[in-house]
Parts: sequence; C-alpha cells; structure tokens
Amino acid sequence: MPRRIVFFGTSDFSVPSLRALLADPRFEVVAVVTQPDKPVGRHQEMTPPPVKVLAQERKIKVFQFDKIKTDEAYAILKQVQDGMNVDAYVVVSYGKIIPDRILALPIHGCINVHGSLLPRWRGASCVQAAIAAGDEKSGVTVMLMDALMDHGPILAQREETIRPEDTGGTLHDRLADLGAKTLPDVLNDYLTGKIQPQEQNHEQTTSCKLLTRDDGKIDWNKPADEIERLIRAYDPWPGTFTIVDGKRFKIMESRSAQSQLGSEQQIGILIDASGKLLINCGDGKALEIFKLQPEGKKPMTAKEYLAGHAL
Repeated sequence: MPRRIVFFGTSDFSVPSLRALLADPRFEVVAVVTQPDKPVGRHQEMTPPPVKVLAQERKIKVFQFDKIKTDEAYAILKQVQDGMNVDAYVVVSYGKIIPDRILALPIHGCINVHGSLLPRWRGASCVQAAIAAGDEKSGVTVMLMDALMDHGPILAQREETIRPEDTGGTLHDRLADLGAKTLPDVLNDYLTGKIQPQEQNHEQTTSCKLLTRDDGKIDWNKPADEIERLIRAYDPWPGTFTIVDGKRFKIMESRSAQSQLGSEQQIGILIDASGKLLINCGDGKALEIFKLQPEGKKPMTAKEYLAGHAL
C-alpha cells in the first residue's frame, strides 16, 4: 500500500518535487496545501500558484489557507488526517511558517526539501545568498522539520557546484531538479526506518532573509567582484538597480573588468572607455555592464544604450 502524503508547496521550486512524488508508486499524494491565488502582472490578474495548477491537473484536493495559523486550518487538516491516516507531510517552498500542532498531525512527521546545504543559509533567500557570498557549492537538504525554521535534523544532503556564470535563476532550477531526484528515495528510506535523522551542527549556522525589491539597490562602494556576484544572485528576483540623475537603471548583466580605474575615480560614475560601459567600484576596480534597462524602457545591451546616450 502506498504511503499517504500531504504536499505543502507554492513556488516553481516545489513543482519538480510534487511531480516526482506523483510519478512514484510508493506514494499517494492525497492533498496539496498551497498559498492563495495572487494578482500578477500589469493588469493584476489573479494567478494560481504553480503547485495548484499541477494538483488540479491531477485532480488532487487543494487547500489554500489565507492564514495557516488558525483553528480553521488545523481543523481541516485534522479531518484529513483522521480520515486518511496520512504518513507524512512533505514541505517544499511553501512560504509560510507551519504551526507546531499542524506539524504534529502526520504519523511520521514533516519532511522538508531546502535549497542549501544546511546549516548554511537557513532562510528564504538561500539560493541567492550562496551566489552572493561567493560559495563554491550549494545543494539540497532533506530534513525532518521541527518548531524552528530550517533547524530540524538532516535525512540527506546532495551537493551542486555553483558555476561562474550561475544566476539565481539557473541555480534555482538545478536545485529544484536535484531536490526532486533526491526526495522519493530519502522519504521512503525514512518511512521504512532505513535512515535516521542527524542533528545539524548549529554552531555553523548562517542565515538569510526574505528579499524585497529594495534589497537590489547596488552599493557601488563595495568591491567590483562582490557587486558582480550580487547582480547574478538577484537575477531574476529581486533584480538589481542603481539611480542615475534621479532615474532607476536595472543592471541585468555584468562582469568585473580587467582594467583598474584607480581609487581617484568617483564611485558610481558611468565611464565610456574603448566603447565599453564601465562603472567604478569601491575597490578601484571597474565593473563592465553588458545589459541594462533604463527606467520606462525595454532591456538593452550596453552598446545599444551608448549609441543613443552621450556620457
């Protein structure tokens, strides 16, 4: 008899893991819990989370709680538990803190797939944080959840090399796929008692926060290499930008330039050198801009921008 699972997830990161469980005869996904539909785009059209779309395609019951920390949410999930004898909850990028009394409902607890090598980068922006910090590797952790965020004991980890050209988007997609490949066997081994949770080394913990668009504002006083990593890390979300003459410029692609402009150059000034668009940074090194988006305009290459703007 397949193990009964309730899946909690919302974002694109969740979808490969849900697909993996649906394709595995060892498991039966009896319900999906996801966040409410949200307005998206210029016209603010109500859009369902990607996980909801997949669940409805497979005719799986979907619950969308405005707030998960309510008596109503608990009562509904308690009713599911009483009726289905759910073996475990699987939580992948759900986006809300699940209260203790709900975590305690399934027979074997709650398993989480997290996009970092815990205890490094606990928190919501773990993929971006690894790139921005210059980490050489990231990965996924399958863990048993407890009352604290990303704190529970580890069931398994798989590493993924961070490539020099990686953006937050490319690393996100590889980690989502890696999590999906890792989850089914680890979940089965845990439920059958073949693996035991191992406590994290809490002394090595690093944390990252939930990002907002304002976090993408570039501080040109920082070293060029650090800014270059940040631009890649925050692509596509939350994006990076700078303000020039009161207007916002999105910085979309860049790399540290070979030349050093010298600390006497004013930080943040756009410099046209040999047909390149350069910005001097806090360490006296230049950052070459390849793609940007001026406020109110479409994205363009630096060459296209320079062709129509004198510096």
